[in-house]
Amino acid sequence: MSPPVTDTNQLLQEPDYPWVDTLPDLAHTIAVAPGVRWLRMPLPFALNHVNLWLLRDQIEGPDGSLQGWTVVDCGIADETTRAAWEQVMATQLDGLPVLRVLVTHMHPDHVGLAHWLTQRWSRPASAIDDGFECRLWMSATDFAAARLGSRADTAMGGDAAAAFVASHGLADAQALAQIRARARYYASMVPQVPATYRRLMDGGVLDIGSAQSSGRHAWHCLAGYGHAPEHIALHSPALGVLLAGDMLLPRISTNVSVDHLEPEANPLALFLGSLERLRSLPADTLVLPSHGKPFRGLHARIDQLQRHHADRLADVMAACAIEPRTAADLLPVLFRRPLDLHQTTFAMGESIAHLNALWHEGRLRRQCEQGVYRFSQTPA
Repeated sequence: MSPPVTDTNQLLQEPDYPWVDTLPDLAHTIAVAPGVRWLRMPLPFALNHVNLWLLRDQIEGPDGSLQGWTVVDCGIADETTRAAWEQVMATQLDGLPVLRVLVTHMHPDHVGLAHWLTQRWSRPASAIDDGFECRLWMSATDFAAARLGSRADTAMGGDAAAAFVASHGLADAQALAQIRARARYYASMVPQVPATYRRLMDGGVLDIGSAQSSGRHAWHCLAGYGHAPEHIALHSPALGVLLAGDMLLPRISTNVSVDHLEPEANPLALFLGSLERLRSLPADTLVLPSHGKPFRGLHARIDQLQRHHADRLADVMAACAIEPRTAADLLPVLFRRPLDLHQTTFAMGESIAHLNALWHEGRLRRQCEQGVYRFSQTPA
């Protein structure tokens, strides 16, 4: 789901954007590496697009090799995105089918149309055909979270979400009422998730590619934490390409939030640790992010994001040293621009994440007074 991510462009010195002046038009693609195509889908948020990727592929079927495409991420489930996909399938796939759908994580802009796409390209067995199942591939944790969120009887927000942000100082009655009204917000963009899937795990290796195009390559699964329960990025050493999902974005910082489902979580520590693991990849890796443009400069970008969060943690510490602060009190400290409701919800989660990180480190103490948590500097 697209967050009110913090702009860190001021930190970016000289990124290498190979396609600096080029974007794929809606329902069109751009080749970015052998057998890899870049596709963009619109989003109805301030962050108005998500990047998707088409990988030329072949898989073994009951009657031999099947030529086609692996899709990485899907876009949200709405008519605009479905219509764009129909155009892509009619004009950009060289007349070949989608063989499988890989999803980096459970947020709606990534998994929203997974059910529709897999159903669209599956066919039942018949007297003359063994049929074919286009399968969803994703991590077990994010698959379970997406299935839970898409259920009609499950509220991923609503009263519980409103009570949680209120306990962290958000007192605006209109904002709380709007948050209560968003109980089915996730399900509106992810109305259904496939009943079955193939599991992606950290350290797993997928062979993707076609002998008839650019050849087959090993893609290594890299799990990342903090932004989603079990985000999977994919790295091809042979191609020098990282399908980074939301773990490494070029001009904005990935949203790292605490929500009502895990109120004492420490996702920021998990996220920073996951970023550090990506440092083992070559510095000249072509990073294909889910938002923004493809870029090179992976190590420098990791440094910038780590410095960005260190600066924000220092800002939080300085504010809490003056007087006890709620997460809502810190919104102007962390986000120095106006926020709409969609952005405020995520900004509250990110503010709590920074406070929880310092609390877990023992640098802040947390006290609850009249149902509201305030954080203050731990006495020396």
